Amino acid sequence: MPATQLQITSILERFNGLAPDGYAIGLNIQYTTPRFMFQTYPKAWLDHYSRNGLLMSDPMVAWGFEHAGTARWSELSDPAGVMQKAAEFGLSYGVVITEVSEDDRSICGFARKSAEFTDAEIADLAKCVSALHAITADMSRLDPTTVDQLKKMSIMVTHPGS
Repeated sequence: MPATQLQITSILERFNGLAPDGYAIGLNIQYTTPRFMFQTYPKAWLDHYSRNGLLMSDPMVAWGFEHAGTARWSELSDPAGVMQKAAEFGLSYGVVITEVSEDDRSICGFARKSAEFTDAEIADLAKCVSALHAITADMSRLDPTTVDQLKKMSIMVTHPGS
């Protein structure tokens, strides 16, 4: 496995440990389309979210397109009640992290049901998001095998069993 793949796998494993109840990672978004998307939120939540078109009113998405940095879900303005609905699916606490470069941005949400993320955990997640954003920023520098594996991982993580 190329070193880049190992780095990405290691970062995703770190996310699994820090956000045991799931995450959504949109990497290197240009305009409105992410180059890679990883989602591990519960399937019931992903289905509800998709069926009800919550992307358009998701405060994490809105915040991520307007800011760079980090914010706890509890700090976000949520007039449509998306985060309250997420809590009904076990996603009670979370953080959004946005990394921005010249041409694109990565917007990442992390969740757990047990407690708010600590400042140290948020800093750890942000460091990992920054690294993942940088690693995947320039497709031309990535080995074609790594790009193919990332696409496969994106599908497997988002749609287990695919």
